Amino acid sequence: MTKERLYLFDTTLRDGAQTTGVDFSIDDKRRIATLLDGLGLDYIEGGYPGANDTDTAFFASKPAFRRARFTAFGMVKRAGRSVSNDPGLQALLASAADSICLVAKAWDYHVRVALGITNEENLASIADSIAAVVATGREAMLDCEHFFDGYKANPAYALEVARTALDAGARWVVLCDTNGGTLPHEVERIVGEVTNQLPGDRLGIHTHDDTGNAVANTLAAVRQGVRQIQGTLNGLGERCGNANMTTLIPTLLLKSDFATRFETGVTPEALRTLTHASRVLDDLLNEAPRRQAPYVGEAAFATKAGIHASAILKDPETYEHVPPEAVGNQRRLLVSKQAGRSNVLASLERLGLAADKDDPRIQTLLDEVKARESAGYAYEAAEASFELLARRHLSGVPRYFSVDSFRVMVERRHNAVGELVTVSEATVKVFVNGETDALWSAAEGNGPVNALDGALRKDLGRYQKHIDSIELVDYKVRILTGGTEAVTRVLVETMDHATGERWLTVGVSPNIIDASFEALLDSINYKLLKSGAVAA
Repeated sequence: MTKERLYLFDTTLRDGAQTTGVDFSIDDKRRIATLLDGLGLDYIEGGYPGANDTDTAFFASKPAFRRARFTAFGMVKRAGRSVSNDPGLQALLASAADSICLVAKAWDYHVRVALGITNEENLASIADSIAAVVATGREAMLDCEHFFDGYKANPAYALEVARTALDAGARWVVLCDTNGGTLPHEVERIVGEVTNQLPGDRLGIHTHDDTGNAVANTLAAVRQGVRQIQGTLNGLGERCGNANMTTLIPTLLLKSDFATRFETGVTPEALRTLTHASRVLDDLLNEAPRRQAPYVGEAAFATKAGIHASAILKDPETYEHVPPEAVGNQRRLLVSKQAGRSNVLASLERLGLAADKDDPRIQTLLDEVKARESAGYAYEAAEASFELLARRHLSGVPRYFSVDSFRVMVERRHNAVGELVTVSEATVKVFVNGETDALWSAAEGNGPVNALDGALRKDLGRYQKHIDSIELVDYKVRILTGGTEAVTRVLVETMDHATGERWLTVGVSPNIIDASFEALLDSINYKLLKSGAVAA
């Protein structure tokens, strides 16, 4: 059986750049583009040349893609202007793009109110602009903005917009759910009606996630005949984001309803890099990966229920909807107060701590985990702290250093220029194992925990080289009980900039500083252990 080809169009570098807080540099764009090309995507939309200095510079030369088509985005020419007299369209034509995707109004209401022109003038601008792209020998596409809203209001005109682009030579016409308000049953109906009149193998789908249905809407459109899929890595995009390519790609390749009918440019080998690609993007944006993201999240194949853990080990295919390794992820059987012996054994095996299932130390470890979690600890998140705890039970953890005392001070005062500022300072007294002289360190920070972290990592003597590249990148506090004797749980996430590795540690105490300090200590000890540091 011959499979139909689906074409994947990534718009992370344009739509994704509209995400609140995201601002790609040229270097960011180049690295992300290379990452996307390595996945096997067909089109990589790099942005809008002429709209800003970054995008203009990015399109000055063509990236060395292995297979993807370098695509520029922009508007059709303005009504009343010729192609040669429209600066925006000329910037697109002057770019190094392989393909050019133009956007035009498909809703007659917007043609009248936003553009202030007639429906016929809008169609003429579309036809002239598409023809101008085709004349340069490049592939032309049209994004039909607000297509679904326009179709609901005036189906004949929305269809005429699409047909005009196809007649002018567009390879693709993309149906856009621009405000993300269309629901799957509406997409299914409307796309079905459109593909009865226009060829589906020249249609694409572009959805936003404002109702949480962008992926579902995209899949509904594919089932009704469209053959180009637009989306962004990790679902980046303005407002609630775009269709998540990180979810769409494995669904298309691994789910039988699609995998038996369609093929894409993504190979099984490339699919196994998907989790890595997702996390590289998060690192570039300085964001923690979303742990419950489908397919690629740390929790995507995790369980902490003992009965399920035991069953997964015996028959993973019926408990996991796809093999985690197919997308570059891994199974995680978490240790918590809901866990059983199977979780502990599986976690120990993953850590390289072989233990017999009848070893009495396993039950002792499980009992301690449950007791500590009853007191407020959370090891399903803080796996680095769990590894330290497990190793102390089974094989021991070297004692690299001990903290004799620490002090944290927060003071509000006037600085040298008379401004009222709040300053946090911390001092730490440390004894490195095997040495008799104490090491005193002090640091300031933008808060007491930041100051304490800085002081603790400032000078660990012979171990300092192992921790120079680590940084506290996330800090979460949860108050577990109310009242004046509230118990506080702190989760600290640390990153090693030399390796890109991240790990979480936990601390619990009625005192938030003490809980933070415990988590920081675990973080440093974990790094020393993983670096192979030798205790005296």
